[in-house]
Amino acid sequence: MCDDCGCGHSDNVTFRKPGAALDDEHNHVHLQQHGHEHHHAGHSHHHTHAHSHSSGHAHSHRREILVEQDILAKNNLLAERNRGYFDAKCILALNLVSSPGSGKTSLLERTIKDLREEINFYVIEGDQQTMNDAQRIDAAGAPVIQINTGNGCHLDAEMVNRAAKDLDVQNSSVLMIENVGNLVCPALFDLGEKARIVIMSTTEGDDKPQKYPAMFKSSQICIINKTDLLPHLDFDVEQARQYALQVNPDLEFIELSVKTGEGLDAWYAWLKKNLIK
Repeated sequence: MCDDCGCGHSDNVTFRKPGAALDDEHNHVHLQQHGHEHHHAGHSHHHTHAHSHSSGHAHSHRREILVEQDILAKNNLLAERNRGYFDAKCILALNLVSSPGSGKTSLLERTIKDLREEINFYVIEGDQQTMNDAQRIDAAGAPVIQINTGNGCHLDAEMVNRAAKDLDVQNSSVLMIENVGNLVCPALFDLGEKARIVIMSTTEGDDKPQKYPAMFKSSQICIINKTDLLPHLDFDVEQARQYALQVNPDLEFIELSVKTGEGLDAWYAWLKKNLIK
């Protein structure tokens, strides 16, 4: 799982609001990541007794499976608690996932600017480093907190729980969670969201759903962004839809261009329809 790509070795996750200093003790916390030792049935997975090469390999493989199961079970339990918290406060929590450069932050900026008189938005930004996206959201007019995951390649339910409390998300609002740009690991981690929205752009291959099926299978909405560039690209929108529907027959689609505004009405209508009253 994530240990293979290195994200399990990040010891520190940083939470910062725009204007906060990096060394502010309140904004720098240690969260246990899944590269650490885990315990099952009262004993540690770190053993000192000897094994033959073949036996040791089999035991190591089994240990990795148990650790992964433990991580996901713990995350899913906290995700359900998050979901109950959001439902109780009538918060529409949305998990935005995509490859880097698909236009997630630009879509958030435009959405906040266009609807901030009608909807109270709060934003959790997930990136490995920098405050760049949080600063953009802050300028757009929404309360935001940046989670820098270090080597981590996804947000998890514990991070979202802490960030939502720090943001003090109010009742009857929309919480946008912009996940780390990655179509692999975020598919495994439920954050307690009401819906997962996968964003792909016309500058990417139309076979993205075939290459990353777990993400498209676990999403409820697929936004196809940058439709204004279609005349200049070989991207086949209908083919992309068909690939995605092969993975997830229930997936809904919204095609739009953040730059020109084409299709944004459909996105805004979906948001308003799904607001929790």
